[in-house]
Amino acid sequence: MNVDDLDGRIGEGWGGHAPDGAHVNVVLAKRGSPTAAAIGMFAHPTPGHAPVLVCVGPTQEEYEPVWPPTLMMNKATALTDRHQTITWGAAQLGIGQGVLDAVADGLLEASGDLLVLVAVWIDPEAADETSVRNASRAATRKALGTCVEGRDPDAASSLVERRDLLRNPFYGGD
Repeated sequence: MNVDDLDGRIGEGWGGHAPDGAHVNVVLAKRGSPTAAAIGMFAHPTPGHAPVLVCVGPTQEEYEPVWPPTLMMNKATALTDRHQTITWGAAQLGIGQGVLDAVADGLLEASGDLLVLVAVWIDPEAADETSVRNASRAATRKALGTCVEGRDPDAASSLVERRDLLRNPFYGGD
């Protein structure tokens, strides 16, 4: 698919099981586009939140960025050492693998012309690094599939039809 056609596409994905699951929101942007500029505005560090260029490698000296360039931003404030390690370790690796899965599947091209923003939520209670990595990988690949292939129009219509009955796991009211 043409990079111009992907600019501004959004997707969402959940992987795994709480507390070791991952929830991602993905935005695709063409380098130099208004969407890419907006991503830059979003990715400003604040205490407990740090934008990270997703890199992989067995040691820091061997880091290399995944391609297309992928910027990761955590949605859950990472305050403890363990949550930081799982977020910027396991989740980052899983996100990188999910992006590379999308390249291997032919959804994305390994090019610097497309930027991928992944906002990731990792539960502060997460403890299993491998589960978080796998969940982040699955969630990222799912979200990228939605970005590129679109959403099932019947699913969107179904939400409209069920709008008064919808629930959210973080909402406890009637």
